[in-house]
Amino acid sequence: MKTFREKLIARRAKLGLTQSELSERSKIGKRTITSYEADGRIPHPAQLYKLSKALGVSPEYLKNDAVEDENYGIEQMDYIEQARMMYGDSETAERLLKENTALFAGGELSDEAKDAFFQAVMKAYIECKEAAKNTFGHKKAL
Repeated sequence: MKTFREKLIARRAKLGLTQSELSERSKIGKRTITSYEADGRIPHPAQLYKLSKALGVSPEYLKNDAVEDENYGIEQMDYIEQARMMYGDSETAERLLKENTALFAGGELSDEAKDAFFQAVMKAYIECKEAAKNTFGHKKAL
């Protein structure tokens, strides 16, 4: 298992990027990139998204030491960011998946099944947020 720090350094090297080039690509300061590589501190979600986008991996891959596949979660990355930008907390669906493992009768889910579950939950979440916004949003003056 690799840590965030190790994955960050290895992926940057694999892409042949200097810290300055990664800084430019991600729109994160070079000193911040340097500190991530030095101390291994995992950035806040918005910074983690920028960093993972610049490196071509998912935030989940970078932050989760148990995830070894560089392509893990890459398909859902833009969808998660869109939900986060629209509604704030993008970790809601991820948390739901972890908290509802009993729904899967204790079995292991394939990555495809996890992605399908995640997409369905996020779609339902976004639709409910939109419905609530339309129902309880700004009231028109009578």
